[in-house]
Amino acid sequence: MSTRYDFDVVVVGSGMSGGWVAKEMCERGFKVAVLDRGSPLEHGDGYVTEHSAPWEMPNRGLVSKEEAAHDYEHVKKCYAFSEYTKHNFINDRENPFEMKDGKRFDWIRSARVGGKSVLWHRQSYRMSEMDFEANKKDGHGCDWPIRYDDIAPWYDYVEKFAGISGSIENLPQLPDGVFQKPFEMNTVEKHAKEQVEEKFPGRKLIMGRCAHLTEPTDEQIELGRGPCQSRNQCQRGCSWGGYFSSLSATLPAADRTGNMTLIPNVQVQQVLYDDTSGKASGVYMVDRETMQHVRITARVVFVCASTLATTHILMNSRSAQYPNGIGNVGTALGHYLMDHITGAGARAEAEGFEDLYYQGRRPTGIYVPRFKNVTEPDTRFLRGYGFQGGAGRENWWSETSRKGIGEDFKRSIQRPGRWQFGLGGFGEMLPAYENHLSLSGTKTDKWGMPLLEISCAYGDNELKMQADMEKTAVEMLKAAGFKNVQGFREESFPGIAIHEMGTARMGHDPKDSYLNKFNQCHEIPNLFVTDGAAMASTACQNPSLTFMALSARAAHFAADQMKAGAL
Repeated sequence: MSTRYDFDVVVVGSGMSGGWVAKEMCERGFKVAVLDRGSPLEHGDGYVTEHSAPWEMPNRGLVSKEEAAHDYEHVKKCYAFSEYTKHNFINDRENPFEMKDGKRFDWIRSARVGGKSVLWHRQSYRMSEMDFEANKKDGHGCDWPIRYDDIAPWYDYVEKFAGISGSIENLPQLPDGVFQKPFEMNTVEKHAKEQVEEKFPGRKLIMGRCAHLTEPTDEQIELGRGPCQSRNQCQRGCSWGGYFSSLSATLPAADRTGNMTLIPNVQVQQVLYDDTSGKASGVYMVDRETMQHVRITARVVFVCASTLATTHILMNSRSAQYPNGIGNVGTALGHYLMDHITGAGARAEAEGFEDLYYQGRRPTGIYVPRFKNVTEPDTRFLRGYGFQGGAGRENWWSETSRKGIGEDFKRSIQRPGRWQFGLGGFGEMLPAYENHLSLSGTKTDKWGMPLLEISCAYGDNELKMQADMEKTAVEMLKAAGFKNVQGFREESFPGIAIHEMGTARMGHDPKDSYLNKFNQCHEIPNLFVTDGAAMASTACQNPSLTFMALSARAAHFAADQMKAGAL
C-alpha cells in the first residue's frame, strides 16, 4: 500500500450504509475510497457454502460447542451463525471489547467486506411520522431534526433500487412503499390473519416486507440480479442477487463507474482533523495484515462502519481542539445507545390442517405492525412493539432427540409433523444517557486501537413492554383457535436484536446531538455519519431501510455542497 491516498470522498465501511454512499458519490462523478476492516468477499464466487448440502459439511452445518465458546462468544448467539456462515462472522477472541458495569451486551459483527448486509434478515420497514415525532411529544430523547416528509422521497428512491416485496396496507404507523409483489402466506397464516383481524379490529397481520426481488426491474437485471429462488439459505450468500446486499447491488453500481477504490483489511482508527481549515482532512488506518500505518486524505469523510464501530472511531479521533473526539462539544457522542428489546412472545399448535403439507421456503414471515399506543392506548409503557413470526410444520430436526433406528424409524420422520405458529416481539427502546460507550484507558487490540467499553441495559419501560409482548401474543394465538398456546419471556440483553442505534445522534442543537438534519457533524462540515449511530430513536421497526434512505439523502446533499464549492 502507498503511504498516501488522495480522494474526493472517503467512506469508512462497505455495508448497508457505506455501500449506498459509495454508489451515490461515484455516480455523481467523485473519486471514492471505500475502506473496510473485513477481508474481501466476492459476490457469487465468494459464497463458498451456498450450495453445500448438510452431508457435505464436516459437522453437518453445526459449529462445535468448543469452537463456538473459544472464538465466537457473542456472535454464536446470532440466528444466522452456523458452520455455513461462521467464516463471515468476526472472531470475538481476536477482536475483544469490554462490557462495563456488569452489563451484558452481545455485539454481533461481520468479518467481511459487505458487512452485515450479507448476513441480515432483510426485513424492510419505513418509520412513520409518529416515530419521528415521538421524542418531542413524550420528552424522551432529542427532537429529530427531520420528519417523515423529509425522508419519504428517499425511502421511495432506495426501495426502487434495492427491491422490496410487500403489500399495500394503508396503515399510518407503517407507511407503504414502492413494493414488488409480496410473498404468499401459507394456509395457517391466512387462518390466523382472518381470526386475529376479526377479533381485534385495530390489529393487522400482514406479509413481512423484505428486500427480496419478486419482479426484478430492468435496472436490477442489468446489475446481474435475479428473482429470489426461495431456497431459504440466504445468510450463506445469494449468487442470484435475489436479496439486497451491498455486494449484490450498491458496490457493483459504484464499481461500474470506474470511480471506486475498495480497500479491505484496514482498521480505520481516526478521522484526521486539520486545525487550519477546521475540517476533517482524511483518515488514519492500519493494515490489519501488514500492520502498516496509512493516512488517506479526502475532501469529505463518511463514517458508516456500523453504530458501535463508527462511534469508536469518532471518540478515538482526538486532537488539541477536540480532546474527547472529533467534533464532540456536547453530551451526545458515545451516549444514548439503543437496541430493540426482544425475547418474548408465544408459540402454539394448529390443528385441522394436516392435509395441507406445504409451508414454503420463502425468505420472510408474517408481521404484526405496532398497535399498542396507536389503536390501543396503554398507559403502562411509552411507545410500542410489533411482532414477527409465522407458521410451519415440524420436520426431521424435531425428531433428533427421539430414540429409534431402522427403516420404520426413518419412514416415521419423513412424515410432516404438526403445524406450529409463533410470534416474537420487537419493542422500542427509549434513549437514555447512561447507556453509553467509552474507550479503555489501559487496553488496546492487536492493532493498537483502545478497546471499546459498552455499558447498556434495558430500562423499566422496555421490561414492561416485554412482559406485555408475552401476554398479548398468548391472547392472539388463543383468539386464532390454536392449541397448546405457550407464552415465553426470556432474560434479554441489548445487542442480540442486532439493531443497535444511537451514540452519534441527529438533532437541532450541538449541545445534545452530534449531527444535523443532513447527517452532517455540527462542528465539522465535511464529516458525515449515516449508519445506525445517527438515529435519535429506534421506533420498533427493523431499521436498515431507514439507514439506506438517510445514507442516500446525505450523500446527495454532500455531493451538491461539493459541486457548489461549499465542501
